[in-house]
Amino acid sequence: MITPPDRTPLPREFFDRPVLEVAPDLLGRILVRTTPDGPIALRLTEVEAYDGAADPGSHAYRGRTARNDVMFGPPGHVYVYFTYGMWFCMNLVCGPEGRASAVLLRAGEVIEGAELARKRRLSARNDKELAKGPARLATALGVDRALNGTDACAPGETPLRILTGTATGSDQVSNGPRTGVAGDGAVHPWRFWVSNDPTVSPYRAHIPRRRRS
Repeated sequence: MITPPDRTPLPREFFDRPVLEVAPDLLGRILVRTTPDGPIALRLTEVEAYDGAADPGSHAYRGRTARNDVMFGPPGHVYVYFTYGMWFCMNLVCGPEGRASAVLLRAGEVIEGAELARKRRLSARNDKELAKGPARLATALGVDRALNGTDACAPGETPLRILTGTATGSDQVSNGPRTGVAGDGAVHPWRFWVSNDPTVSPYRAHIPRRRRS
């Protein structure tokens, strides 16, 4: 059986590069989540880069912990974290093994299995909102910490895989500050998105939490 070029899985070498090369190159690629009920596929339209010890906004800025261990490689693995006590977010590890860098998957267009995604995203007003934002994306795909450490480049059937898709041309890629990042990490323009795509999430600056008196 011949696999069409756009459905060919991305090799590990794709992810074994600097995070600022991988992040924009993921736009237009296809993320496939295999579930017992069937596959869900989406075209990636928005991502954010995080560069470990060189990046105050990264979970790995202060070193290796049990939470961020997957970020240190090998590249091509999935890093899933829990945030705000209620949401999961999904990242793809990249760069050389031992250097913690990852790309947060922020948004995408569901192109296959929309009926399965709708069951998980009952509050979505239309299909463009199914994966519009990192927590929504993870929810639509049924991604949680059980998938942390999944090898998206492993041979054979895997719960998560990235296919070649159609890379977005550089003239169609926009970039700007990352959403909700505080402190010194807020200045990095490391959010990348497909220009004018309706599935891209709106930018929101970091808002400090109020402390209870």
